[in-house]
Amino acid sequence: MTKKSIILGIETSCDETAVALVQDTGNDIPKILSNIVSSQFDIHKEFGGVVPELAARSHVEKINLIAKKAILESKININEISGVACTSGPGLIICLSVGLNFAKGIASTLKIPFIGINHLEGHALSPKLHTKLEYPYLLLLISGGHSQYLSVNGLGDYKRLGTTIDDALGEAYDKTAKILGIEFPGGPKLEEFVKRGDPNKFKLPKPILDKGGCNLSFAGLKTAILRTSKEIKNEQEKFDLAASFQKTIEEILNVKTEKAFKEFKKINTTNKYNFVVAGGVAANSGIRNKLTKISEKNNFKPIFPDLRLCGDNAAMIAMVGLEKYKVKNFDSLDLIANPRLPLDKNAKFLKGAGVEL
Repeated sequence: MTKKSIILGIETSCDETAVALVQDTGNDIPKILSNIVSSQFDIHKEFGGVVPELAARSHVEKINLIAKKAILESKININEISGVACTSGPGLIICLSVGLNFAKGIASTLKIPFIGINHLEGHALSPKLHTKLEYPYLLLLISGGHSQYLSVNGLGDYKRLGTTIDDALGEAYDKTAKILGIEFPGGPKLEEFVKRGDPNKFKLPKPILDKGGCNLSFAGLKTAILRTSKEIKNEQEKFDLAASFQKTIEEILNVKTEKAFKEFKKINTTNKYNFVVAGGVAANSGIRNKLTKISEKNNFKPIFPDLRLCGDNAAMIAMVGLEKYKVKNFDSLDLIANPRLPLDKNAKFLKGAGVEL
């Protein structure tokens, strides 16, 4: 292991074709040499959501070009790459397979280690790209496909404290935006509606708020949004419904996060309590502000990834790859995509939902 070790990261779990190069610096924070993300918004917007077959085809068409661009921007020679890290799950299997096959080809050609990466682990460790972060810490992972509270005890060591029993928070944002007529991907654009609305206009449900421990539920809230939207009389009420939705989400996370703080303290004794919020929804300013306040109230230090690292990207994949490279945790080229790859392999599942209450 040398200070100049460089990992090529590849991410194709859904609708972003991403390639990055990350270099070890000899301290706790690696250097991002390049981080290219090519989104597919224009391809999927007419369908109101991601179409797996179209996403995979786009990955095939773009990945070689994106990889070349990432290497060019990094200003390194391809032979300087120490290892190749690629998302192996969870995600859309036909999309994951594109990245895996490409990554294996590079690793095989250059005769360097290949490292399969859990996409969720990339999000979990993403703040380590710009800040020193010691284990253990509490993680709230909120994205389009996942909503979980986890105790991050070390590389590859995770204990799930709670998760969604139905829909992910990012999906709830996207579906609410679609109901309000906001163009895909609507979740990030919903904030503009929120700023113009009255958050107290509509009273919306907070499913399993007082039960289920740290687990979350958003399906009932989505149904309420759909029902209420049919009674909207003007444009202003659209803004009001968006603001009411945002306020409801913040109140749910406020209660559930306090429960997660208590559960984390039961299993971890540390002098410093850190609370990491990661994933695409972590870019939401309202959620950031709310969780910052509740963290400080409970003596947890809130930590958020840089906004450019909240969504799917390959820098976080390369960074986890670098961590694994340091301890020689490599994978065989026979590794296959796992669309339901969990972080906590010991977590139990509720049939049809993914958790036990």
